[in-house]
Amino acid sequence: MESLRLLRKELLERQMANQLGSEEALLQFMSNHVFAVWDFQSLLKALQQRLTCVQVPWAPTSDREARRLINEIVLDEESGPHPDGGFASHFELYLDAMKKAGADTNLIEEWLKTIENSRNFSTAIASTNLPSHIVKFLKTTFSFIDNGSLVSIASSFLYGREDIIPDLFRQLVERLIHEDPDKWRYFKFYLEEHIHCDEEKHGPAAERLIQRICGNDPIRWAEAENAAIVALAARIELWDAMVASHVEHSVAA
Repeated sequence: MESLRLLRKELLERQMANQLGSEEALLQFMSNHVFAVWDFQSLLKALQQRLTCVQVPWAPTSDREARRLINEIVLDEESGPHPDGGFASHFELYLDAMKKAGADTNLIEEWLKTIENSRNFSTAIASTNLPSHIVKFLKTTFSFIDNGSLVSIASSFLYGREDIIPDLFRQLVERLIHEDPDKWRYFKFYLEEHIHCDEEKHGPAAERLIQRICGNDPIRWAEAENAAIVALAARIELWDAMVASHVEHSVAA
């Protein structure tokens, strides 16, 4: 899909042009980006709901391979290894990395409390004081979850997240090699774990999923392309807003 290739190239070029060169910029990035880590988990669970049976009484779903593929991804994302031993979700690992590095966790912790109390995204987002660029990004993700078909959810999952994350994060890992080893240990572990999972397992698995879901149906593939364009555009807009937010913060300081 040529349109996706161009959008992906644009996102990578913007990320390279606005590198997170300072520790302050990286910490602020983490405080914003953690919301993309959180809503990724919701996107993943939406796929699991549609491709497996999570109800009682249980009944087998129609696509056995799709069921296996999504459950393997869920296992890694919800119960991956932790650098101190044991297991944690990638979101929990990211939150631990933020705390270890000294990033501000107030926004995401307040959001988690709001979600826990409301148990409903629309209710929670309507009452939140989150920055507008984070609200807009979350709303885009949940528009797929709440209103989208299986095709659009799977497409946004693959092309807007799993397919793009390794290239985005590889540069950050390289930049952390020369930083304080203890301070950035958790974040470096998170990035390397994500790159390993996405490139070697989750990316290929998500690609097989979208192939199984769309098959040879041109209508489904067109829907997948449209969803991917929306997801990538939202990712670009979030990146631009995070960069602009850091610039404004630096000027004000």
